[in-house]
Amino acid sequence: MGQLVPPGPFEGIVTEPYADLARGVLGFAVAAAVTYSLGRIVAVPLIVRVVAARNRNNPTITSATRTYVHVLVLVLAGLVGIAGAGLWSLLTNLSIVIAALTLVVGAASQDVVGSLTSGLFLVSDPDFNVGDWIAWPGGEGFVEEIDFRVTRVRTLNNETITVPNTELTANALTRPYGRDRYRAVESFEIGYDDDIELALRELVEVARDDDRVLADPSPTATLEELGPGSVRIRAEFWIDDPMDADLVTLRSDFRRRVKARFDEIDVTLGPPAGRELSGSVSVDVEKRSATDERDER
Repeated sequence: MGQLVPPGPFEGIVTEPYADLARGVLGFAVAAAVTYSLGRIVAVPLIVRVVAARNRNNPTITSATRTYVHVLVLVLAGLVGIAGAGLWSLLTNLSIVIAALTLVVGAASQDVVGSLTSGLFLVSDPDFNVGDWIAWPGGEGFVEEIDFRVTRVRTLNNETITVPNTELTANALTRPYGRDRYRAVESFEIGYDDDIELALRELVEVARDDDRVLADPSPTATLEELGPGSVRIRAEFWIDDPMDADLVTLRSDFRRRVKARFDEIDVTLGPPAGRELSGSVSVDVEKRSATDERDER
């Protein structure tokens, strides 16, 4: 019969904390993972589907709902994980919660807080929506998604750029574009001796000859500026969704046809600036003696 060996004096003290820590980590991981999986698979799609059904003409609300609900699921998963780890009593202590929130807000930079606030303003703005074509001092493009800090914009070159929300709210946004059409503007300079009315009519006709240009609104041409050496005229025409059309090629084709048409009607594009000089030029010839020339040699 074997002899029983009593446990050492430090055996329970050493192993018990590690066992509690392991149980806490395991409880947090399991509870957080289950909550996040259910929220991501069930709650997020369901809520987004309901919001989309109630806001069929406002994709911005749908995109923002997906982002915000996802963040809410993350926060909820963290809280459930804390409860699963047996640390729920920490959350009931109001002073600890306030201290944690103060630490988070204090650690966040001013730019991040500003971007979050700007994102909320953009989402709530009825004139700023996913699907709109916008232009700002830093570029232009098609709004794809509005997140907490940045807005994703797809450019004419099919490049997706991330623009800080603060840049969009702090600057003026130009929106001569609808959700499903784009206004193209082209300017040209002609000479003062050219027939301006004829040039304006031809600009409109050149735009109408392109099947990609919309008939409604109708293309227009206006006199934009009387410069010191030339007259600036401008053509405006509309096309369908710019992301479905090669706008770069369309503009290039329009300029080429304008150049060919103006050559036919003898309208000068980009006339050289004429300058008239007046005055006189005098030349003084100094007579020098032969002795001076020999001394210089």
